[in-house]
Amino acid sequence: MRTQVVIIGAGPSGLLLGQLLHREGIDNIVLELRSKDYVLGRIRAGVLEQVAVDLLGHAGVDARLKAEGLPHHGIELGFDGRRHRVDLHRLTGGKQVMVYGQTEVTRDLMDAREAAGLPTAYSVPDVSIHGFDTNHPVVRCTLDGKPVEIACDFIAGCDGFHGVSRASVPPEALSHFERVYPFGWMGLLADTPPVSEELIYVNHPRGFALCSMRSKTRSRYYVQCSLDDRIEDWSDDRFWDELRSRLDERTAARLVTGPSIEKSIAPLRSFVAEPMRFGRLLLAGDAAHIVPPTGAKGLNLAASDVNYLWQALASHYRGASAELGHYSDRCLSRVWKAERFSWWMTSLLHRFPDSTAFDQRVQHAELDYLVHSEAAMTALAENYVGLPFETQADR
Repeated sequence: MRTQVVIIGAGPSGLLLGQLLHREGIDNIVLELRSKDYVLGRIRAGVLEQVAVDLLGHAGVDARLKAEGLPHHGIELGFDGRRHRVDLHRLTGGKQVMVYGQTEVTRDLMDAREAAGLPTAYSVPDVSIHGFDTNHPVVRCTLDGKPVEIACDFIAGCDGFHGVSRASVPPEALSHFERVYPFGWMGLLADTPPVSEELIYVNHPRGFALCSMRSKTRSRYYVQCSLDDRIEDWSDDRFWDELRSRLDERTAARLVTGPSIEKSIAPLRSFVAEPMRFGRLLLAGDAAHIVPPTGAKGLNLAASDVNYLWQALASHYRGASAELGHYSDRCLSRVWKAERFSWWMTSLLHRFPDSTAFDQRVQHAELDYLVHSEAAMTALAENYVGLPFETQADR
């Protein structure tokens, strides 16, 4: 077999890349280790930056997003029993974020790929990549029970933190940067109306809480928990009681509870692998970086990588290969800004096990300064709605 680009991973980054390349006339095949149902069953983030929404529009997969997505013009910060609104729309000159679940983004991309008749293989075992340091890379795998070798021009590693792509790079060629946080998020999804029209981020002595949503009838809530906690220790009643205890009285009184659809515990980490290009292998999304979910940047960073990657590949096939040489640097410039913002939001809103009385007073002072400073709120707002993509003119 032969194609121009083999994309490893059928999450949103791999599928979005495939869609953009297809619209550019670049042949590609997507290989996914897991089943289609497994990919669609993953519960992930649901806040899209404006630039990510625009990119989905460029890919031609934004019809349902426009019809069903929830535009948000602000967020709220809760502490000391009060809520403080950050007006994203006003502070950023009219920008906003869109609440639309990652599962829905993935479904839209899958549907578009199937409608176009593009090759996608799920439940593909034994994927290995070879020769990416040459001009003739190949991907080997098993399709329909038979060993297959796919010759290609480029390999896009969009297969996540535990995927084969980054693991295939010689360790000495990579630099890793990581911070593991000493707590996790206990998340619950329920078919209940959201407690607020906008997201509420809460700093509380018992720990962080987040009130979010997937639609006007489906809510997503989180509470900070110990890394030693187990799902079976968290009944629905325990979760709702804990969440209610961390909310201000007005919000707690409005909270509508119900049986959970899904519950999970997610550890938090910051992680970056540099560089993101190794000859004909290019990493994107979680294969190269992880952010704690506090800043809502995970899916958005994947979209950012894809934006730079499809442009670089399109330029290459038009005869201008210089863009590929800038791919890693362009991505990492934006990655590190998102890592900084996500680390800052995490540090601002969570209760750390080893925090001292001094640390807690400083954290409180930071929150108090933030909600009373136009400049500080503007900095938060412009990072939350998403920094603009770099263009050639910016370099």
